[in-house]
Amino acid sequence: MILYEMIDYSVLKMIWWLLLGVLLIAFAVMDGFDMGVGAMLPFVAETDIERRVVINTIGPTWEGNQVWFILGGGAIFAAWPPLYAISFSGFYLAMFVVLAAMILRPVSFKYRSKRPDPSWRSAWDWALFTGSFVPALVFGVAVGNVLLGVPFSLDNDLRMTYEGSFFGLFSPFSLLCGLLSVAMLVAHGSVWLVMRTTGDIAMRARRFGTVAAGLGIVLFALGGYLVASGYVEGFRITSEIDPNMAANPLAKQAITEGGAWMYNYTVHPILWLAPGLGFLGLFGTLVLLQTRLEKLIFLFSKLAVFGIISTVGVSMFPFILPSSIQPDASLTVWDASSSHRTLFNMLVVTLIFLPIILVYTAWVYKVLWGKVDEETIERDNHTAY
Repeated sequence: MILYEMIDYSVLKMIWWLLLGVLLIAFAVMDGFDMGVGAMLPFVAETDIERRVVINTIGPTWEGNQVWFILGGGAIFAAWPPLYAISFSGFYLAMFVVLAAMILRPVSFKYRSKRPDPSWRSAWDWALFTGSFVPALVFGVAVGNVLLGVPFSLDNDLRMTYEGSFFGLFSPFSLLCGLLSVAMLVAHGSVWLVMRTTGDIAMRARRFGTVAAGLGIVLFALGGYLVASGYVEGFRITSEIDPNMAANPLAKQAITEGGAWMYNYTVHPILWLAPGLGFLGLFGTLVLLQTRLEKLIFLFSKLAVFGIISTVGVSMFPFILPSSIQPDASLTVWDASSSHRTLFNMLVVTLIFLPIILVYTAWVYKVLWGKVDEETIERDNHTAY
C-alpha cells in the first residue's frame, strides 16, 4: 500500500479544513492582541514614556506572532490552491492595502525611538496605529465578503474571472464584520495591556476593553440576526458530491438561499457551541475587566476570538469561498483541495514542525513574561523600544 493511502482523501480534506481554522484562529489570538494594542496606542497612552511602555509590551514578541499569518497563507497556498488563486487575485488591492499597512509596523517599532523629537515619535505612533487598525478592519471586511459571496466565475477550463471592485468590498454587512473584527481585537489587546502594565495605562485599557467587548456583543448579535433572518443569503449544494473527488468546483450544483448559513446548526445542534462561546467570551471579558482576575480575563478574550471565527467556519461548511454570480463555481472543502499525496505530505511536515513552534513560542513568553512599567523602561533604556 502507498503510504499516503493510509488516510482517506476525504478525511485529509477535513483535517486540513480544521488545520486552516486552527492557523487562522492562532493568528487572530497571537497577532490579534498586537493589532489591538497598536490600534489603541495613540489613545491609551498620553505621554511619551507611557507610549514606550505600551509598545514594549508587544515589541519583543510581535515578530514571532506574525509567523501564524505566514503559516495561514502558506496553508491556503498548498492545501487549497484555487482558494489562494481566486481570493488573492480578487482581493488584490485589499491585500495590497493590508500588506502596506503591516509593513508600517516593523518600521514603526524600529524607528520610533531613534530620535527624541516629539513630532517624529508621534508620526511613528500614528503609523503603528495605521498598521494595526487597517489590517484588523480589512480582515473583517474580507470575512464579510466571503459570507456574502465573492463575484467570480469559472469557465469550462476553470479559468477565473473576477467582476468585483475594491470599493465594492465595503458593503454595509462587510463593514459591520470589519467593525466586529476591530472591536474583538481591541478588547483582546486591552486585556493584554491589563495583564502587562500598571497604573493609568491599565486603567485606561480596562475602559477601552469594556467598550470594545460591549460593542462586540452588539455587532456579533446584529450580524447573526442578519444571517439568520435571510437578509444575508447563504449558499447550499443541491446535487450529490463525492468527498473523495479531485479538484473541480464545477462538478456540482449550488444555489443561494435566505437562511442557508443556518442549515448546519439545524442538522447538528452541537454547532451552536461556536456562537455561544463567542458571546460567552465577549460577555466574560466585559464583566471580568472590572475585576483583578487578569489571566482569567485573557482566557475569555481568547475564547471570544475562537468562538467568533469558528462561527464563520461552521456556518459556511463545506463552502470556503462561495461565488455570488455563479454559485456552481463556489469552492468547497470537497472540490478545491490539493491532491491526496500533497495533503498527506503536508500533514506529516505539520505534525513535525507545529509542535516545535508551539513549544518555542511558549518558552519565549515564559522568559519574557512580567509587568512593564515606566521604571522598567528607564532602567533598560538602551534595549527598550
